[in-house]
Amino acid sequence: MLSNESLVGAAYRGPPRSMSNRELEPTVNPAEIVAYLKDNSLYLTTAESCTAGRIIALMAEVPHCGDVVESGYVVYSPEAKHRLLGVSMRTIDHFNLTSNEVAQEMAIGALNDSPANVAIATTGLCGTEDVDGIPAGTVCFAWGFLIQGRRGVFTRRYRFFGDRHAMQTNAALYALEHLPHFHKRMLAGETQ
Repeated sequence: MLSNESLVGAAYRGPPRSMSNRELEPTVNPAEIVAYLKDNSLYLTTAESCTAGRIIALMAEVPHCGDVVESGYVVYSPEAKHRLLGVSMRTIDHFNLTSNEVAQEMAIGALNDSPANVAIATTGLCGTEDVDGIPAGTVCFAWGFLIQGRRGVFTRRYRFFGDRHAMQTNAALYALEHLPHFHKRMLAGETQ
């Protein structure tokens, strides 16, 4: 079961929550996330499409991040998402590339192909043009966890504004900032 913020069907069914650049002033320092991962014995992999590796790049700026970062996939095309992460072509065709469902399958695929126990996935439109009725700046996120034999995946969809670089950076920071929140929800017994 997915969050109520999912895109359902190939048609876009409503606006995601919008985040302006001013609303989304970076409130997380990637060093804090590295420390959180270390403190909680978490090992990270990412599956990034629209953020183009920005999550991993931000983490790589922190000394000793290699202690908590396992890998990062950058998968733009539907074929790459399918081939490298096992995202179902049926999911892509039915829900669209910019969907929580695709982000969820990306996170699961990254976890399945890695010794990591936490994955962040992003897919969306970090550009200036709407696609298939989906507004530019719409990004779908998934945070996946494997903890004590339990798997949980949390998804969200938000809209960012600004130029391509600003949207990618803000989306990457948003993904990192929310990792502890969803990890705590997983520890509390939630799985979605």
